[in-house]
Amino acid sequence: MNQTVEELSSFLSHPQKIIITMHRDPDADALGSSLGWASYLIKKGHEVTVISPTDYTANLRWLSGIEHVLVYEKQADQVKCKNKIAQATLICCLDFSALSRLKDLGRIVEEAPAPKLMVDHHLEPEHFAKWMVWDTHAAATAQLIYKLIKELEHDAPVTEIFDIPMAECLYAGIMTDTGSFRHGNVTPEVHLAVADLMLTGFDSSRVHRLIYDNAPLSRLQFLGYVLSQKLVVLPQYRTAYMVLTEAELQKFNSSTGETEGIVNYGLQVENVVMSAMFIERKGEVKISFRSVGTFSVRDLASTYFNGGGHKNASGGRSEQSVTDTVATFLNILPEYQQELLNVD
Repeated sequence: MNQTVEELSSFLSHPQKIIITMHRDPDADALGSSLGWASYLIKKGHEVTVISPTDYTANLRWLSGIEHVLVYEKQADQVKCKNKIAQATLICCLDFSALSRLKDLGRIVEEAPAPKLMVDHHLEPEHFAKWMVWDTHAAATAQLIYKLIKELEHDAPVTEIFDIPMAECLYAGIMTDTGSFRHGNVTPEVHLAVADLMLTGFDSSRVHRLIYDNAPLSRLQFLGYVLSQKLVVLPQYRTAYMVLTEAELQKFNSSTGETEGIVNYGLQVENVVMSAMFIERKGEVKISFRSVGTFSVRDLASTYFNGGGHKNASGGRSEQSVTDTVATFLNILPEYQQELLNVD
């Protein structure tokens, strides 16, 4: 870390053309860390462009700077994205550790001549970056960006480094990736980072409200449908799962991101230690896994569903039909039964 910071500090001592990108279907940590980092770099005199591979959810549109984010999957932005990447002198890859997480943007970033900086907290990173700020013990990429900025500024007073919009972006990332500070990844360092950011004077309850209590009525009706009609509980495996077809998404006019977080509701069922959600969209099945305690959904996702992530929060994808994907999941549950039953 120290050597990386020293080299970055030297590199960033001259104006650069910087791209910041994040994983597809970006969440609050991906966007919050990217926009917080972008704001810092802009203050330092750099030309910065933030590119998301795909669109983001409506409840994140309040984040400072998001109005300037280019979305690669939008036809109107593609040429500009390619030109900006070709001209870049640095490409920052935040909250992902494999270029496949960029979807169609991955090949363009891989072939770009600019050096890459990876800032991430996921396991088993690919080694495509010249510089890596990587720590699997960090609760969020936003926490790593906070730490990186502090080190670049030689621990200057927080209020001299961060302003309210920057602090809100980073706080949003930390808050969401810790489940509002209730997950097992919450450490003293997490609370100290948040305490530092709160010295800027931003309203933490407002951030929480804008992210979690800012849904259209249709989203709540959709959630009611999923929980009442689609939630299946398998007590013998201490597992809950939900399946959503493309037709159901269209019926409820579900937009990008409206399914975010629904998988967590499965863990609220008594005695359930693993929850899974299968979503059919655009010719593939996106899978979200959550667990509690010692059971690793990451191992299951990486073994059977081309996925990965964290021990208790992972994702995967399948090119099989949604019916066949769910059948695969149900067929492998006996393999994990004893492990699931043994979770305290």
